[in-house]
Amino acid sequence: MKRMRLLSDTAPFAGRSTASASRPRSEDDELLDAYSRAVIDAVEKVGPAVVNIEVRQVRGRRSSSSAPQEAQGAGSGFIFAPDGFILTNSHVVHEASSIRVALPDGRNSEGYTVGDDPDTDLAVVRIDLSDLIAVSFGDSASLRVGQMVIAIGNPYGFQTTVTAGVVSALGRSLRSQSGRLIDDVIQTDAALNPGNSGGPLVNSRGEVIGVNTAVILPAQGLCFAIAVNTVKFVAAGLMKEGRIRRSYIGVGGQNVPLHRRIVRFYKLPVESGVLVQSVEAGSPAARADLRFGDVILSFAGVPVAGIDDLHTLLTSDRVGDPVPLVILRNTEMITLQVVPAEKP
Repeated sequence: MKRMRLLSDTAPFAGRSTASASRPRSEDDELLDAYSRAVIDAVEKVGPAVVNIEVRQVRGRRSSSSAPQEAQGAGSGFIFAPDGFILTNSHVVHEASSIRVALPDGRNSEGYTVGDDPDTDLAVVRIDLSDLIAVSFGDSASLRVGQMVIAIGNPYGFQTTVTAGVVSALGRSLRSQSGRLIDDVIQTDAALNPGNSGGPLVNSRGEVIGVNTAVILPAQGLCFAIAVNTVKFVAAGLMKEGRIRRSYIGVGGQNVPLHRRIVRFYKLPVESGVLVQSVEAGSPAARADLRFGDVILSFAGVPVAGIDDLHTLLTSDRVGDPVPLVILRNTEMITLQVVPAEKP
């Protein structure tokens, strides 16, 4: 009868095992160790500042006789100032009736919203605790595609979960829940899941270079973070005033193509504009005599090819400053003077 050799019978492979054990370390091993050390060092530096945020939101009644509905949610955040200031996403804490913050060291605290900016999906929360570890900010302008990055957060409630990847692309645009475009967004393949929102994206030096904000489902490896240079500006404004000042003119519109004859006749630099579909009563647009059916071509001397261009130009320094607004009314080009007001 033929004898069967079991996998536990390792005698014939003893020589090979010994040779493997005595094999000198390769450059790949050293590189892998360097990569691991970089991730470990960054996590040990930033991890103690990453928090779990649980929120409750009171929503409207389903009917006149029912009680208000209460919803629960969770996300991540990180301490960026040792006196208790925490950065997170606006969509994590927006309109929260209560906020509970859990620290990696086991402490818990009630939190309150200092400022909220849905247009960039950023918010600042504060807690009243001492002996806090804060992160250091990096410079997102110095990032390069292919650079290693590390995401830390609390996906599905699993605290201080670490994923690593690379910067996949820079300068992306992402539409916020308010409808405005967030510019200078970092694309990464560091895995993110629900609950990672508001957590830090970190470089190999343990510096925060972005705030994780979104993933594209069901795609894999398409994750996005708000660049830290945008975060610095917004956080400073939220801490100072509780909001970010922006201007508005009070119109609703949609992007429309321009007739080629119009483009050639007026020698326009763009081939589309913003069709005015509504004008808010008493708004700067109404006072400037902007009408339904007009097509906005330029604002403050800058061509406007669409609504996103107009949003980009409506900055805080435009408030109260008269600017020329070039429109197409029927087939006639007209220049109006509009004075943007502060967005309510």
